[in-house]
Amino acid sequence: MTATNRGWRLYEELTAGRLSRREFVARATALGMAMPVAAFAVRALAAASDAAATTRPAAGTEQQRRGAGGELKILQWQAPTHASNHTSNGAKDTLAAALVSEPLMNYLPDATPVPTLVREVPSVDNGLLAPDLRTVTYRLLPGVVWSDGAPLTARDVVFTWGWIMDPANGATTAAVYEPLANAEALDDLTVRLTFKQPTLAWANPFSGTWRGSIYPEHVLAKGSGAHDAFRTKPIGTGPYVVESFKENDQVTYVVNENYREPNKPFFARVNLKGGGDAASAAQAVLQTGGWDLAWNLQVEPDILKEMEKGGKGRKVTAPGSYVERVLFNFSDPDKEVAGQRSYWRQPHPFLGDPAVRRAMTLATDRQAIAEQFYDGPPGEPPAGNIVTGIPAYESPNTSWLFDPDLAGRVLDEGGWAMDGGVRKKGDIALKVTYATSINAVRQNTQAVNQKTWEGLGIAVRLKQVDAASFFDSAPGNDQNALHFYTDLQMYTDGASTPFPTAHMALWYSNDGANIAQKENGWSRPNDSRYHNPAYDALYEAALVETDPERAAALFIRMNDLLLDDFVVIPLVRRAADKYGIANTLREENIAASPWECLYWNVANWNRTSDETAAVRTRHRA
Repeated sequence: MTATNRGWRLYEELTAGRLSRREFVARATALGMAMPVAAFAVRALAAASDAAATTRPAAGTEQQRRGAGGELKILQWQAPTHASNHTSNGAKDTLAAALVSEPLMNYLPDATPVPTLVREVPSVDNGLLAPDLRTVTYRLLPGVVWSDGAPLTARDVVFTWGWIMDPANGATTAAVYEPLANAEALDDLTVRLTFKQPTLAWANPFSGTWRGSIYPEHVLAKGSGAHDAFRTKPIGTGPYVVESFKENDQVTYVVNENYREPNKPFFARVNLKGGGDAASAAQAVLQTGGWDLAWNLQVEPDILKEMEKGGKGRKVTAPGSYVERVLFNFSDPDKEVAGQRSYWRQPHPFLGDPAVRRAMTLATDRQAIAEQFYDGPPGEPPAGNIVTGIPAYESPNTSWLFDPDLAGRVLDEGGWAMDGGVRKKGDIALKVTYATSINAVRQNTQAVNQKTWEGLGIAVRLKQVDAASFFDSAPGNDQNALHFYTDLQMYTDGASTPFPTAHMALWYSNDGANIAQKENGWSRPNDSRYHNPAYDALYEAALVETDPERAAALFIRMNDLLLDDFVVIPLVRRAADKYGIANTLREENIAASPWECLYWNVANWNRTSDETAAVRTRHRA
């Protein structure tokens, strides 16, 4: 009997009430079912619950006093441009928003949902999740107020959905909320969500820091100009408020005195400093000290090891589901159509040829990239899949190969003949522009790929864009990743929800509606301009699938289709977070996770016990 069949038998035992939730999860994960799949299964069905309540990490917070910790100093070398979560195009802006804005629920590193702005996680048992997975009801925490003192109500949740779905607002998170048919306030503290179809993805809207923030109706309902101000001075329910915001440079925060937990946050101020690079940020925490945390240490491993000898801090790596990848542009970036380049209906002159994409894939040395510029196996191995880090969703059907000689034969057979060092077919030459953000690891990766691809007869022009521009979401910024005005681009993305429909939406077309274009302010996630009805059908089936095993099979089929069609080149399975932390900062409360941005639990950050006592003494002095 296969593991899948055994898993289905366990699922039937759960539905019949012969297995408790804890027993089901333990046995299912032992068979290879991912924790998120098992978690969705137990939440979807009524079964006797003996699971203990789960809470977010909060070690050492019981006796602390709000603001007693002084200043928290964070180096985020990709400086934020704004702090409006639903218009973010990258981690840098979502991180800035996470100190202020909150979702209804967050996820622990093992994918367990925990209440944030609600009293409990919905389930069939507690009557808040419909057995058919069509409706979910959230009961808001009583007494929560926005940082300006206005009460949080169910109307704010309803408003947020409407704001996201209004095309005029250019929300980059809209694909997550499109499965909703309605959101309605049943009373001031109760909101009911109704989906167009039953779905295992019922928790995706309004959950997690990446796409779940609730927006204040009383602020943003004032008109379009209100969001302009909100971008750098957001009103939230989180532990901090913005004191000053210098775009692409520095954000300072002070305590939100209306925060609902009276002894939190521990730090009175947060200094979030951008600029520089990952290496200098790492040095300031690991080697010289003076800073508490350095985000995203995309630095060669040998350099980080030397820095750690300074003894001021340490590197922390959290397992992840993210992939550094090279994306092919399926549209023509050099031809303007309807007032825009990379128009999805205007095919790329040669990247539409699978032979070219296959050859470039075969000539990509993933092993060298993973081992020279990342930690390498097992923490950051070469990537063979685009859905990774979630065992039940990771395809067993794929493999990767580095074989430049075979790549050359593929191009020969495809009719791409060498002509003066560059291959041509007719009057079309294989010349590409390859873009990414400015970072030493990424520039080294570019150089490795450029060398092997040019060895095939493909001319490669490298382009580097400052991260502040590359990951900016402004519609007028044609240097950002969503515009994709080059032939190739490279960055990291991955499954940031346990049920990864949001990640797979990156290649969903919906007849162009989900493709980043001028018509939607380049806000939609499909920046590759990939359009494949077969892929769309799989994605749409996953949205409405209510059987966990069949849903997992659909994600595997989507992954396999992308790789078999050479749509993307996965390079390295990256850590969820690789950051530097001062020895005085309590690591367990950071709780780095694939499902949340690094600052998601900042309300509970504090110092280790010895340092806490020292800080309190200085504070009283």
